[in-house]
Amino acid sequence: MAFTPLNALNAFLAVARHRSFAAAASELAISPSALSQSVRQLEARLGVALLSRTTRSVALTEAGRRLFEQAGPAVEQALEALTSASAQADEVTGKVRLTVPEIAVPFVITPVLPRFVASHPKVEVEVQVENLRRDIVAEGFDAGVRLEEFIERDMVQVRLTQAFRFVIAGAPSYLKRRGVPESPKDLLAHECITYRSPTTRALYAWELERGKKSWRIPVHGSITTNDERVMLAMAEAGLGLVYAFEPAVMPLLKRGSLRLVLEPFAAAVPGLFLYFPSRAQVSPALRAFIDTAREVTTSLRTRTQKSEA
Repeated sequence: MAFTPLNALNAFLAVARHRSFAAAASELAISPSALSQSVRQLEARLGVALLSRTTRSVALTEAGRRLFEQAGPAVEQALEALTSASAQADEVTGKVRLTVPEIAVPFVITPVLPRFVASHPKVEVEVQVENLRRDIVAEGFDAGVRLEEFIERDMVQVRLTQAFRFVIAGAPSYLKRRGVPESPKDLLAHECITYRSPTTRALYAWELERGKKSWRIPVHGSITTNDERVMLAMAEAGLGLVYAFEPAVMPLLKRGSLRLVLEPFAAAVPGLFLYFPSRAQVSPALRAFIDTAREVTTSLRTRTQKSEA
């Protein structure tokens, strides 16, 4: 990559977004070594370190954070302007960067993206699938998907799914071997497949409710993961009880490989929501994505409600 201030700035911004030289190099279609050299040249030109590098991670220095926050939106706007200059008058162009949890993929991303890409082929979409809680403004995301309880109050929210429950389930073989829990406190005597938060590193306490009463049970077990697919597979294999959101468990319940327990205590949540900063000017690309997501997910909710009626 030939050194120019703008090329080097774009290289730095890519590394800052991904917190990874390898991922940034892949985005820019250059080698990691060329990317690293470009960033070093920018740091030498500015006389400050922008990134703190170790063998395992990349972090922003204070100077790097200021540059990322101040220059990032301007560069994105300039790149979108170049793309839109070659587009037809009625075409939507630009880029949409999303951060979504794993549970949102089959129920939001999978149905929405094909329709959106077919309708707006000039828009680039980047989806970061992770269970971390991200600061979408500081990290350059346009929008995210979360449960309502984890969305900051100053964000605009768009409903994507109907309300659902978090349920507890176990394989028939496990329930025959260990018995069926009859109250929340019984879970303390059971083998539970536990979830460790990638953000806090704490084990998740299972939340249950009935009427106005609620419980947070600090369950334990020999298997801990942060991946719902692993949790469900291990529960299906009879290794313990699992706590998961009901739509993900439903296929296993229908084929009989898992059974619900403590169903009267299942906790309900309002659902998944798309969110974005209320103070930000929504780009045409993000507005088009919001409209498509609202249209597709509303249709899915309507069909689900009719099938349950």
